[in-house]
Amino acid sequence: MPGRTWELCLLLLLGLVLGSQEALPPPCESQIYCHGELLHQVQMAKLYQDDKQFVDMPLSSAPEQVLQRFKELANAHNHSIPQQELQGFLKEHFQAMGQELQPWTPEDWKDSPQFLQKISDLKLRAWAGQLHQLWKKLGKKVKPEVLRHPERFSLIYSQHPFIVPGGRFLEFYYWDSYWVMEGLLLSEMPETVKGMLQNFLDLVQTYGHVPNGARVYYLQRSQPPLLTLMMDRYVTHTNDIAFLRDNIETLALELDFWTENRNVSVSLGEKSYVLNRYYVPYGGPRPESYSKDAELAATLPEGDREVLWAELKAGAESGWDFSSRWLVGGPNPNLLSSIRTSKFVPVDLNAFLCQAEELMSKFYTSLGNDSQATKYRNLWEQRLAALKAILWDEEKGAWFDYDLENGKKNQEFYPSNLAPLWAGCFSDPGVVDKALKYLEDSKILTYQHGIPTSLWKTGQQWDFPNAWAPLQDVVIRGLAKSPSPRTQEVAFQLAQNWIRTNFDVYSQKSAMYEKYDISNGGQPGGGGEYEVQEGFGWTNGVALMLLDRYGARLSSGTTTAFLEPHCLAAALLLSLLLRLLPQ
Repeated sequence: MPGRTWELCLLLLLGLVLGSQEALPPPCESQIYCHGELLHQVQMAKLYQDDKQFVDMPLSSAPEQVLQRFKELANAHNHSIPQQELQGFLKEHFQAMGQELQPWTPEDWKDSPQFLQKISDLKLRAWAGQLHQLWKKLGKKVKPEVLRHPERFSLIYSQHPFIVPGGRFLEFYYWDSYWVMEGLLLSEMPETVKGMLQNFLDLVQTYGHVPNGARVYYLQRSQPPLLTLMMDRYVTHTNDIAFLRDNIETLALELDFWTENRNVSVSLGEKSYVLNRYYVPYGGPRPESYSKDAELAATLPEGDREVLWAELKAGAESGWDFSSRWLVGGPNPNLLSSIRTSKFVPVDLNAFLCQAEELMSKFYTSLGNDSQATKYRNLWEQRLAALKAILWDEEKGAWFDYDLENGKKNQEFYPSNLAPLWAGCFSDPGVVDKALKYLEDSKILTYQHGIPTSLWKTGQQWDFPNAWAPLQDVVIRGLAKSPSPRTQEVAFQLAQNWIRTNFDVYSQKSAMYEKYDISNGGQPGGGGEYEVQEGFGWTNGVALMLLDRYGARLSSGTTTAFLEPHCLAAALLLSLLLRLLPQ
C-alpha cells in the first residue's frame, strides 16, 4: 500500500519536526498578550483566579512604554519580581477587563415575537419570553478607542454590535454564534444577525479565516466552520440575495483556509481520500490558560512540550476543549497531557465542511455562476464518498473519528458521531433509522435529562456527565430528518428532556448555563478549566429552536420521558391517537 506508506512517512517527519527543541511560532506577535516574559511572570504569579482576566485587560499606555517599564522592573529584581511590585505595575499600566466594551440593546429587539404563540404550555411560553429578553443583556458594542489604538487591546475591533455567550466570555466566539443567530432569527432580529455576520466576514477579509474568538491571542486557531451555514440561515430568513452576492467570495476564502491548512490524506486500499482535521502548529501555552498549560507541560520531557501546546490549541479549535475524544489512543487516556487532537479526522468537522460545500454550490447556482456551482458540487460529492469510506461504520450505524496514527476508528460514543445527519451529509435515507438503533445500542436513550457528551468520566468538560446544547441540537435535528414516525418521536422526546432540564434549572436559579450535569436530575455543569458560566448564548438559541419546533407538544410538567423501546412504542401510539382526536 504505497499511499499508506507515504502517509506514515509524512506523520513521522511531522513528529520529528514537532518533537525537536525548536520552538513553534507564538499565537500572535504581541509580547504582552501572546508571549514573552511579562505574560509569563504575571500568569505564573496567579494574581487572578482565571488566567483569561489578565490577557483581557487593556493597556493604559503604548505597549512599547509598558514593555520598557517592565524590563526595568524585571532587571531591578533579577527577573524575580515580588508579587506586590507586580500588582503595582499592573495597576499602573493596565485597565480593568471589559473596559473596551459597552452594553448594547439591539435596535431590532421587540416584544412578543410570533413564535411565542406556537408554545401551548403557558409556563414554557412565559419562560421563552424571558429567554427572548436575555438578548438585551448579552448585547455588546466595541468602543471607538479600540479602532484608534488597537495595539492597546487584546480585543479585535468589530464595526457592528454583537451578542456574546456570557460570563467570562466578554467577546464573541465563532461556532457559538451560529446557535445564537438561530435564536435571534426566531426573535425576529435579522439586522443584529446581519451585523454579526458582517463582523465574521470582515475577519475573513483581514486574516483569511474566522478566529476562535475576537481576541488577538485566538488569531492562529479557528473553530468549527459554520459561517456558510450562518449565511444560509440569514438569507433564507430575509431573502437578502444582494448581501450574499457581495460576500460569496469571502465565504469561499474561508473554506479555502480549511482545505489548504487543515487537510489530510487518508488511504484505504488503492484509493486516497482528502479530509480535514483540527491542527494549530503554534507554540507556547495558550495565553488565556497560560499557567495551566505551563504546569501541564512541566509533567513532560522538555522536548515534548511544544507538541503538547500545539495539540491543546487544536483541541480549543475543535470547540471541544477538552474531551476524551482527543485523549483516546494516547499513553494515558485519562490525562490531558495525552492530548493528540491533530491525529484524528473528526466526524463533525468534515460534516460541517460537507454541508458548507453543498450550500456553496446552491449559492453559486442561485447567483448564476454555474462553473463555481459545479466545483463545489464536486467537492461535496468527493467528501460524501470520503465520509462513507473512512468514517461510516455500517455495522454500528454511525460515523466515527478516524485515528491517523493507529489507522482505525475511535468507536466510543460522542453525539458528534451523528453530525452528518444534522448536516444532511448522507445519500442513503436509511442511515437515520440505523442511527436510532445505534443510540439504543449505546444506551443513550436511557438518560432522562439530556444526551451526554461522552460516556467517559475524565473530569474534562466535554465528557460525562456534562450535556451541551449544540450537541442536543445535532442529534435531535438529525433524527428529525427521518421519514419514520418512530424516529421522529424519539427526536421529540429528546427535545422534551432537554427543555425540561433547562426549564427546571432556570426555575431554581433564574439563569441559563453553558452546560448541564445530567447525572443527578439536571444541574449546572462542571469540570474543565473554569467554573460553569451563566448567560448563555447558544443554550438560549437551542432552547428557542426546540420551543419553536415542538411548542405545541412540549410540557413544563414533571413527567420525565423514559426512552426504553417498549415505553417509546407506547408513547408513539399515544401520540398518533392524540393527533387523530378532533381539535
